Parts: sequence; C-alpha cells; structure tokens
Amino acid sequence: MGPVTYPERAARRLRLPADDRSPAAARAAVRAVLTEAGLAELLDETLLLTTELATNGVVHAGTDINLTVAADSIGVRVTVTDYRSGGIDPMDMAMPEVTAEGGRGLLLVDRFASSWGTTHDATGKSIWFRIDRDPDARPAPRPAPDADHETAQPDLVQLAALLTIAPALQSRLPVDQLVTELLARCHDATAAAGGAIEYDAGDGTGAQILAKFGDVGAITLAVPLPLTAPATGKLLLAGEPRPSWRPLAELVAERIALAVQIDRMRIDEQRRSGWLTYLAEAGELLAHSLEEHLTVALIPQLVVPQLGRWAAVHLTGDQDLRLAALTHAEESELEQLRRRLEDAAPALAGALTTDGWTGMELPVPRGLDCIAVPLSARGSTIGVLTVGRHVERRHSSEERAVVADLAKRSALALDNARIHAERQAVANELQAALMPGSLPDVPGVSFAAEYLPATARRLPGSGPGPAIGTEVGGDFYDATELADHRLWVAIGDVCGKGAQAAAVTGVVRDVLRVMARDGRPLPRALELLNSTLLEQPGDMRYATIASALLDREGPGALTATLCLSGHERPLLLRADGETAWVGKEGTAVGLFPEVKVNPEVVRLGVGDALVFFTDGVTERRDGPAMFGHDRIARSVREAAGKSARTVATALLEAVEAFSPESPRDDIAILVVRCDADREQ
Repeated sequence: MGPVTYPERAARRLRLPADDRSPAAARAAVRAVLTEAGLAELLDETLLLTTELATNGVVHAGTDINLTVAADSIGVRVTVTDYRSGGIDPMDMAMPEVTAEGGRGLLLVDRFASSWGTTHDATGKSIWFRIDRDPDARPAPRPAPDADHETAQPDLVQLAALLTIAPALQSRLPVDQLVTELLARCHDATAAAGGAIEYDAGDGTGAQILAKFGDVGAITLAVPLPLTAPATGKLLLAGEPRPSWRPLAELVAERIALAVQIDRMRIDEQRRSGWLTYLAEAGELLAHSLEEHLTVALIPQLVVPQLGRWAAVHLTGDQDLRLAALTHAEESELEQLRRRLEDAAPALAGALTTDGWTGMELPVPRGLDCIAVPLSARGSTIGVLTVGRHVERRHSSEERAVVADLAKRSALALDNARIHAERQAVANELQAALMPGSLPDVPGVSFAAEYLPATARRLPGSGPGPAIGTEVGGDFYDATELADHRLWVAIGDVCGKGAQAAAVTGVVRDVLRVMARDGRPLPRALELLNSTLLEQPGDMRYATIASALLDREGPGALTATLCLSGHERPLLLRADGETAWVGKEGTAVGLFPEVKVNPEVVRLGVGDALVFFTDGVTERRDGPAMFGHDRIARSVREAAGKSARTVATALLEAVEAFSPESPRDDIAILVVRCDADREQ
C-alpha cells in the first residue's frame, strides 16, 4: 500500500516580486488557506516558517519567488521557489551554519516542521515544509482577520488571534525571532508599509535594529518600548498612519518589551553564573601557587582577555611601587605598554598613600585607559592591579565588580605566598640549626646523609643531601669526632612536628653531644637524656634514637657499639652484598622513669657500611603496601662496596620511587662506611 493521501481543501499559488512587501503577501495567502481549510491552530508555526523562507528568497537571494500553499484535512504544505541561476549546490541538503545567510530559517524549519526538504530543477531551488495537526488535539476555533487591510477598525477577536503567540511556540523561539514574528503580526494588523524594532541595551554599544519588516522608509509612528532602565527601545512604523495604529503598536510594544526583558534576565543570569564560575576557577588556580613570583605572573593571565585587553600587577617595595608582571592581548604592544606602566608607577604609588582609596578603584594616571584596583589583604596594601579597557567599549559595572573581587583573591594569594616564604625561611633556619653543618671527614671512615621532610617538595636535579620543607620535622641525625678520636653518630625521631618538635630535637641532640664528648657510656647518656625529657613540660616529649660509638682499630677495621632506644635496627651492608639487621631493642626516651638499652658490638671491614634510617623509610606507603625492611635490603644491595654517598642515594631514590604520593612522614638516612683510606 502507498502512503495515505487526503483530498485538498484549499490552495493558493502566486508569484511574488523581490521587494519588501512580498513576505506580507505570503503571510496573507497562508492565513487565507488555513482559515478556509479549518486549520487555524496551525497559523503560528506556518506563518513563522513562511515568513522566514519568503524573506530569505526576496531579501537574501534577491529574486522573485513562487509560493504554493496547499491544505488538506490534517495539515498544510508550503513550497517557496526562488529563481537563482547556476547549477545545483551539492551541499544544499546539509544543515546550514547558524551564522550562515538564511541558515537560521532552515534551522527553524527543521525545528517546527513535521517534514521538510529541498528540490532543484533548471529554473531554481524549492524549499518545502509540511506541518500536520496533532491527531489527538481538537481544532480550536480561531477567527483570522480579513486579508483586506483596508478595514478602518480591526475586529478585536481577530487582533487577539493575530497578536497572541501560543506559549509552546513562544518558549521555543529565540528572542530575535520572537520579536520579528510579533513585528510581522503588527504589520499584518496595521497594513503599515514597514516597521522596525530599535533597541539600546544601555551598555555603551548604542542602538541596534532587533527586527525589520517590509519597507522601512519615512517613519510616521514611534512607540517607546516599556523597558527597565538603562535599556530603551522603540517600535517604528512607516506608511500612512491610521487611528488604530497607536493602540495596536502599544500592545505589540508591551509584548516585545516583555520578551526582551525576559531574555535580558536570562542572559544576565547566565553571565552572572559565568562570572561566578570564572572567579571560582581563578581562586582555585591562585590557591595552588605558593610561590610569589609564580602567583604574580599568573594574575594578569587570568584577567586577559576576559576582563580587558591588558593587565598588569605592581607590587609595593621598600620605598616605591615596581612593575612585577603584565600581559597584553597583542604581544607587539607589550613593550610600549611596559614603558607606560613603569612611568605610571609613581602616580599609582601616590594614589595608594591617599586616605580613603583602600578597597576601591584608584584614580588612573594620565595616559592609561584602564581601571586600577589596590591589592589589599589582611589590612595591608601590597600592590595594584590595573586592567586595560576593551577595544570596543569601556568596562561595565559588573566587570568592575569582578575585577575588584579578583583583586581581593589575588592579594590574598600573594599574601599567602609571602607568608609561606617567610615560614619556609624560618623552617630553613631551624632545620639547619638542628642538623650538623657538615659530617666528619676522618681517615678510614666516610659518612653520607639524606633528609627529606614530609613537607618538602624535592625538585628534579636538586642533587643529594638534606632537603628543607615548610615545617620543621621531628627526624634528625648527627655525627661528630670525640677527643679520644672515637666517633659518635646518632639518628632519631622526635614525636610531633613544628616548633615543639624542634625544641625537643634541640634538647635531644645537645644532651647526647655533651654526654658523648664528656666520655659518658651510651647507656648512661641515654638515661640522663630520659630524665631531662621527663622534666620537660607536656606529655608528648619523647623520642626514638639509634646511637653508636665508633672505634678505628686499625687500617680497614671499625668497631661500632650500638644502642637502640625504641628505634629501627640499622642494616649492616657487607662489601660483598650480604646484609644483616643489627642492634638490640630498647625503650624510647621520655616515656618511662627508667630506660633500658642493650649495647651490641658490630665489626666492619673495608667496604662494609651501617645504614641508619627513620620510620619514614619503612612506613612509606603506596596504597595499602609499605616499603618495609625487605625493600631496604634490596635497594642497597646493588650499592654494596660502593661509597657511602652511593648507598644513601640509592636508598632514598628507591623510597621516593616507591609511591607517587608525597611522603607522609620525614625521611632521614645516615650511612657510615669503613674505608681502607681517605677515599670516599
């Protein structure tokens, strides 16, 4: 069976010239056919699409058009044929770009038509569409106005039908198309020669034409659109005015103003949401940087091009204001801008010292077309953010508010970076004071150490040796030569971090050093240290310590007397790669009135090494897995017989490579190696 067909109820076929009156004639033909066929409920969509296709034909193509309108019992088919010369464009069936000429019309056809298509022949191109009534919907009676526009007083029912757009259709139309349709209906009702909608958003861009219909020649009636300030607008009609024009135009103006206001509110809400997202993302980027020079360089990059054509940051110095960073949308203008900003620095500095400007825009120096906002955080002003205006317009009040907000976030990020730098400097000084300035350089024994605080960020290529973090850790190591030519070494882990841990670390290190230099045996030295810590205020002042006294018994021979106070057992790495865990467990210092330690003597030959470490090594995590003791032995075995530095570096590299995460605890490593001579 073929497709079901329905008998034709009404039809119109006419040729229209390429002038501004043809779209109105096409609309009149469509209205007549639909009224005759009893399909008044299809008027809105059919008139909208007919207007688009007819306008594209006579305005954009610039040719005469043929219009065919045919209605049956369930729908209407409209065909518009233009007479462009030339061959068939193979791309005509593709959906057009929204910005292409006539592209919006086909997008509307695709959205509202039940079906549509194009045909080509030797005379031109035809675009057709069909709109069918909803099979479940009853046809609503809808009187249509007489096609003859010479009626002196239009019927009010007819006008209601003309000027009312169904809510379902209205919600699906973009505002410019909705305004165009309302203007076209006003044109239908008034029979004016033409009309236009003029709109000025009040943002400095000036008035623009939102919609135009027919021949807009001499304007004979201008009705203001009732818009909220600062926006203004007018409905303009051309032709010989009639008494009914003004009330009709005022009614249409109200509906157009309502549509424009709703769209403006939607756009404003989208823009506000966009600015909130922008500020949130900018704040997140600023929060990730704790280096002042990186933060300063980032700020102008965040501003351009969203908020201006260029941006710059001046920072306060000891006695002046210096240009710290800038960027420009046009790189070729960067150097000229730099000179102007450097020249403007004294004026900006003077504005900062003027009472009453903090947190507000500063007066802009002559020669700069921009806005300037102080960078203030925690009650102090640390600089100025300047943002150049856009090419085509000045900054809106909303953009100025965003710049002020971004300036506050930027100032806080800069202040945080400065606090971080100061804190890091303090940590550097404290950590340096708690670590030995250098390890002993004596014949027959070599030393190497690695230290990585949990807060440290080790940079590639930074080389071996201690790293410094932003917080003083609780791990320490020490080594010194005694008066009797023996050597004393220690490594430990103090409870906690920060200033409290630094204080305890200082006590532990100094007491042990004094006791060792005084010739006290290690067990006695640890007992005295235990008593000292118990006398300190607070409950969390304890430490685990591994210490040893080293005796050089002759060339290539070294004896170590080990005492462990709650600390990890060191690893004895033989020159041939054999390994053994040495030392006997004892109690940590600072916990109990009595401390028990069990000294153990370990003998080292040439190439043998003792590897001391803290629990940051064994407890380094990769998910649920820990580095552990077995990996320590495997990590250093390949470095057996090599220098103390090689052994220490091999272990640290293995620990760092074990997990992509930053260390959760401090890592300290101390290696003591028995050498045959002074070679390290």
